[in-house]
Amino acid sequence: MTNMRNWALRSVMAVTIAGAAYFAWEKLKPQTLPSGIASANGRVEATEIDLAAKTPGRIEKILVDEGDFVNAGQILVEMDTRTLRAQLREAEADRRRADINVSAARAQVVQRKAEKEAAVAALGQRQAELDAAQRRFDRSRELAKRGTASTETLDNDRARFEGAKAAVSAAEAQIAAAESAINAAESQAVGAEAAVDAANATVDRIQADIDDSALSSPRDGRVQYRVAQPGEVLGAGGKVLNVVDLTDVYMTFFLPTETAGRVAIGAEARIVLDAAPQYVIPATATFVADVAQFTPKTVETTEERQKLMFRIKAKIAPELLKKYIKQVKTGLPGVAYVRLDPKAPWPNHLQGELLQ
Repeated sequence: MTNMRNWALRSVMAVTIAGAAYFAWEKLKPQTLPSGIASANGRVEATEIDLAAKTPGRIEKILVDEGDFVNAGQILVEMDTRTLRAQLREAEADRRRADINVSAARAQVVQRKAEKEAAVAALGQRQAELDAAQRRFDRSRELAKRGTASTETLDNDRARFEGAKAAVSAAEAQIAAAESAINAAESQAVGAEAAVDAANATVDRIQADIDDSALSSPRDGRVQYRVAQPGEVLGAGGKVLNVVDLTDVYMTFFLPTETAGRVAIGAEARIVLDAAPQYVIPATATFVADVAQFTPKTVETTEERQKLMFRIKAKIAPELLKKYIKQVKTGLPGVAYVRLDPKAPWPNHLQGELLQ
């Protein structure tokens, strides 16, 4: 009787253990996927931006710490601008001098034009004198032929005529000189105006360098780490901060040749992170590499070609990222699922409520 009781007890225990093992196996066995769905392990990544100095200089202030969230346009770093501001004052002084030179050159143009007008008036007067001298000389010459005018009178009138001709030539030369002086003055004015433009460009360039000395975040994101510290001197392009763009987050994973070839750009994808398996994150396939990432030494057979792996990116919508920006972290591992066939049903564990 006792043996029968022991046998029954052992039988119950065996059935219980077998049942528990079956349910555990059902719970833990790998999820099978429909033929139109592919999956692979991946890691969350984001676009990284290096905040760097445009011109050489010393770091004056770093206004954020590692891990801080920043907004687009927010000033993160201030560089020492004392040298640039001294250069700006010098350039502004050069610009004022150039402005004065322009005014002086324009005044010279006005003066030279006035001198030309005076020369033109003088020419008119000399031409009138020449006409009068020519008429007198012509009369004297006719009278001399008749014997009613003396040779002395004729010679005097001839001299006056020749003098008037010389005066006209001199007046014409003065006009030509005045025109040349006007052209020279106008050239100086153009040169002075060009100097003003150059001075303005120098002021604008230095001001742009001063503005660029306040390093701002180009995107909404998080400071990942400091590369330099206040007081350090950087060369042009020297990095100060590394910022992660939390509006451009994606998971990178790899699929074999046959599967990768069926992934369409824009295909629906879903991401499940190891750290939060209860959430299903919607995503979109935005990139399929055109070159294999893992290449065997030889690819002469079909089996070896199937070993080629292609990189895929599943991007999370920026609108969704903005809603959960405080929880977004890069480097988290997980599993990415992508729809190869738009009509393929999602497996049960991916049909739950999506993260919205």
